[in-house]
Amino acid sequence: MGIKDLLRFMKPYVETAHIKKYAGKRVGIDAYSWLHKGAYSCSMELCLNSGGDKKLQYLNYFMHRINMLRHYKITPVVVFDGGNLPCKGVTEDERHKRRKTNRDQAMLKLKEGNVAGAIELFQRAVSVTPSMARQLIQILKSENIQFVVAPYEADAQLAYLSNLEEEKNGIVAVISEDSDLLAYGCPAVFFKMDAHGNGQEVVLDNVFSCVTRVPSFRHFNKDLFTGMCVLAGCDFLSSVPGIGITKAYNLVSKYRNLDRVLSMLKFEKGDQVPEDYTKSFREAVAVFHHARIYDVSLKRIKHLKPVPEELLQLLDEELDFLGPEILPSLATAIAQGNIDPCTMEAFNVFPSTVNHVSTANIKKISGPFFRQETSTQASKDSSVFAISSSKSKKESTVVEMKQAPDEWKGSLFMEERECLEEAVALQSMLCPSISTRKEKKSQQTEELKVPHNNPFRKRRVEEIEPDEMDSVTELVSEITEVESLEVVCITPESQKSVESKPVKRIELKRDTKEKKVKRSNLESSESNKNTILNFFSPV
Repeated sequence: MGIKDLLRFMKPYVETAHIKKYAGKRVGIDAYSWLHKGAYSCSMELCLNSGGDKKLQYLNYFMHRINMLRHYKITPVVVFDGGNLPCKGVTEDERHKRRKTNRDQAMLKLKEGNVAGAIELFQRAVSVTPSMARQLIQILKSENIQFVVAPYEADAQLAYLSNLEEEKNGIVAVISEDSDLLAYGCPAVFFKMDAHGNGQEVVLDNVFSCVTRVPSFRHFNKDLFTGMCVLAGCDFLSSVPGIGITKAYNLVSKYRNLDRVLSMLKFEKGDQVPEDYTKSFREAVAVFHHARIYDVSLKRIKHLKPVPEELLQLLDEELDFLGPEILPSLATAIAQGNIDPCTMEAFNVFPSTVNHVSTANIKKISGPFFRQETSTQASKDSSVFAISSSKSKKESTVVEMKQAPDEWKGSLFMEERECLEEAVALQSMLCPSISTRKEKKSQQTEELKVPHNNPFRKRRVEEIEPDEMDSVTELVSEITEVESLEVVCITPESQKSVESKPVKRIELKRDTKEKKVKRSNLESSESNKNTILNFFSPV
């Protein structure tokens, strides 16, 4: 990831700093760099796709740092990677193979019982997926954190935001672990930030203006600096054998012209330089200067810098290596995090089980940096979407639709609330008896203020209120248990005699006359208001 050994080579320009120096400012976050670091703590659970809250520790890691920035009055702007660039395909394939190899070795270690060794290999095998980013986006929305999903490289999107004025939703610095941001021309990059806000900072203006430090870049400009980085080897082009960051610096510093550097490189290395290296070199440099980004005001894709006609002629007007063109409506959907930027398929719009992490669990680990109050709402002109958790779903929908273009308003992707309402309506259509039964039951509950306390009626436990349960238990305990094929019969005497005398049991096989006598006794006893049967009369 990034330019190999660049930060080590530029050590004289790396200064120790604390993130609070940007209090009151807007700072960009390279989302995938934090997600990768957070995934190390739960790498085995992610690789094995196991259940449990530990699998979501990367979300806690991320939100702890977000809350720390808000603690220091910094406005974070989170930028996610989008689709893969065609010119980065070789690098992505190599990374995929390494991850697969590490995962296979980790599984062997796990079978052997070597858990520690397996975890170390799982950390090398874990990868951040768009679905993981989607889970984080749901939390960012609920916490009112500004974010945007880049069409392709997040580094290019961050460089674009870095060159905007703050009044136009620009950022003053970028927090990342990727040295590519220097090659993109970001004015200030904050590396290796710890949990307390300490880190290392590189400011490009200091690099080009300083005359006392070695190596000196006072004769460099941003174009030459980017060319040096590409020569040393980057994600878009491997370096020529024997050419590292030091040799690349010496060549650019000596000739100060990239075309002459390429000619001398071909002369010195001969057959070691691939035949198409010059074309690939120009394309890699063009990615750092003219990458496709999402314009926050126009709400469409454009180039980081306009592509000059001279470069178009050298590249035969073929810019597919920068990524294919994307329709404005689709670009906005990607920026909002509504569709997968790699597969172009809509994410599951139903609420995710990860929502419970956003408040309770994150509050536990965030410590003094947790803030219950959400930050100020993003401006309406911004393409980064921040929805306050205090708003209703209806209001949130209005905000998103106002910020989206007309093409997106008529798209097939529905809001979560609409989908839930349709699901409820569909359920009522499929199972009308259930909903009707619930309505009747609620009506009966309102009409019958006195509970139906007939002890001979079998009732479900959930139908009995706690206070009702106590009263029924007391009354039923005073009566002898009814055995099978038997009925209870009580003599028509006063309440006092009923309490003092035992209850008589009469078998069903008695004479018919005897049954009539008992029935008449029961009817006469019902007329007496003081008898115990009045307690069990149906309401």
